Amino acid sequence: MADAFAGALVGTDWLARHLEAPDVRVVDATWCLPAAGRDPSKEYRERHIPGAVFFDLDEVCVQDGVHPHRVPDPARFSSRVRRLGLGDGLRIVVYDSNDFCASARVWWMFRLFGHEEVAVLDGGLGKWLAEGRPVDDRPVRPLERHFTARRNNLLLRELDQIRANLTSRREQIVDARSPGRFHGTEPEPRPGLRGGHIPGSFNLPYQELIAADGTLRPPAELRAALARAGVDPERPVVTSCGSGVSAAVINLALHRLGHPDAALYDGSWAEWGALPDTPVAR
Repeated sequence: MADAFAGALVGTDWLARHLEAPDVRVVDATWCLPAAGRDPSKEYRERHIPGAVFFDLDEVCVQDGVHPHRVPDPARFSSRVRRLGLGDGLRIVVYDSNDFCASARVWWMFRLFGHEEVAVLDGGLGKWLAEGRPVDDRPVRPLERHFTARRNNLLLRELDQIRANLTSRREQIVDARSPGRFHGTEPEPRPGLRGGHIPGSFNLPYQELIAADGTLRPPAELRAALARAGVDPERPVVTSCGSGVSAAVINLALHRLGHPDAALYDGSWAEWGALPDTPVAR
């Protein structure tokens, strides 16, 4: 793996120097909640980093009526990314224009399916534009490339595993939602969900990990944020959020601190908060 990818982040300078490299591919993974009133696909068509393809998180993931972003099976993931020209032997750089949401999720998905040479553009499109770097609106027509999916289930947690953890407390559940949603004092953006959190979980809003310029905070500040939330990064961590998207920002931060094995609860609150028999704390 290239040294620049070892910490899960690459800077805008690095990408500018390697934008034309034959083994580098760039991915726009911008995604927003419907309430934001944005159309990431339209935004991509109007302006993207040259050569970037658009990763449609809603289309790649499985929409099952309960979980908005269920991880697809290996065959579905492989078929989608092959069409985008993303495959074996490539270094993939993922960015967004929404504070690592959902570039971190797409980064995590590639790692889940065994592709480790993937990194997130630190500061995303906002930093790229602020530095006056080039963008264009030309359609990108990638050549299909083979992708070998090797799912790493150590990075994924399902409902039954989270239920079991209520008793074992082997893993720390770290919730990336806002304090109001975590404590049940703010409504959930999706209808039909109870307010509150998984009993025993910790609250670390993902925005606390992002600096004012849109980059990930430096390691010392990341460690301080984890400590304030009561999280011990030396112990096993499972991240959670509303639908498994912003949770991955915490996974990215932990990877940056040398803890690459944190898992993500794919169902997150969209699943837990909708079920009648899952305990909820406020």
